[in-house]
Amino acid sequence: MITKNSVALAADATLRARGLRLTRQRRIILEVVRATDAHPTAAFVYRRVRRRLPRVSLATVYRNLRTLAAEGFVAERADPSGARFDGNTAPHDHFTCVACGRIYDVPPRADRAVRARVATRTGFEVLNHRTEFYGRCVACRRHGRRSPVKGQRRS
Repeated sequence: MITKNSVALAADATLRARGLRLTRQRRIILEVVRATDAHPTAAFVYRRVRRRLPRVSLATVYRNLRTLAAEGFVAERADPSGARFDGNTAPHDHFTCVACGRIYDVPPRADRAVRARVATRTGFEVLNHRTEFYGRCVACRRHGRRSPVKGQRRS
């Protein structure tokens, strides 16, 4: 059974091996990102972290998110609204709802033929690939939402 404590110990050992420490701030930031499947923005993480660390700054959250991403503990995704972070570092694809903006994990397409075709046609050595799907999620389809609501906060 994998517990929060065992994840923290593994993260601590990995960071120490790379000359970094698993500070209390980093640990809490990592817990916040991994506790949601919503692919949060740094602002979302900051609001959640402040509940536990009221004196933390937004700059500290950004810096630690980037460090955790650089070290492979979270994935950083480019998004039109800014960077989003993904606690799921296993191979997977994404579905983005164009109505509400939520990003969902979807199982990866194990399509070696696509990589082989691209490699053959371009001469590139394709090491990995990712597929992005766009459309409307079940909730937005059910409620008839077609485009983003102006001023709506995305997390």
